[in-house]
Amino acid sequence: MRNAKIDIRSIRVEEAKDYWALRLEALQSNPTAFGAAYEESVLLPIEEVEKRIGQDSSNYILGAFTTEGQLIGTVGFKREQSLKLKHKAFIWGVYVSEKFRGQGIAKQLMAEVIRRGKQLEGLKQVTLSVVTTNKAAVELYRKLGYETYGVERNALEYEGQGYDEEMMVYMYKE
Repeated sequence: MRNAKIDIRSIRVEEAKDYWALRLEALQSNPTAFGAAYEESVLLPIEEVEKRIGQDSSNYILGAFTTEGQLIGTVGFKREQSLKLKHKAFIWGVYVSEKFRGQGIAKQLMAEVIRRGKQLEGLKQVTLSVVTTNKAAVELYRKLGYETYGVERNALEYEGQGYDEEMMVYMYKE
């Protein structure tokens, strides 16, 4: 697996339309991989999408951009804010456009999230959940140091079929 030459950086508010187009692609092409539904998400006004794009180190969406500036992958990061939970953050919305898969882009996105997390004072762990049938994602997360701490049975339902989710955590070494 070779690493594609791409730029990994936070998505800016002015890139909301490109981000939302890729997010809708993800929800439509991989409906069993996400808790959000395309049918609901497509109705969201772009102003709401702009509000969701975080602008700080505790809440952001990373994008993977080609050398031509095309957005081809994303990952969301959100740190808990309350006193008893702020040692934790979670990953959401990991996606790489199908024709760019197998080039190490998801690995680069996730590695950047881990790197940024190390810089956040007091952050001790980052969690995520992944549908158990998504073997490539589960394998990637394990290689990056994520460990499984549970499985939620029937976490998602799509077209009458239930899907289990593996809950994983990355623990920062102190």
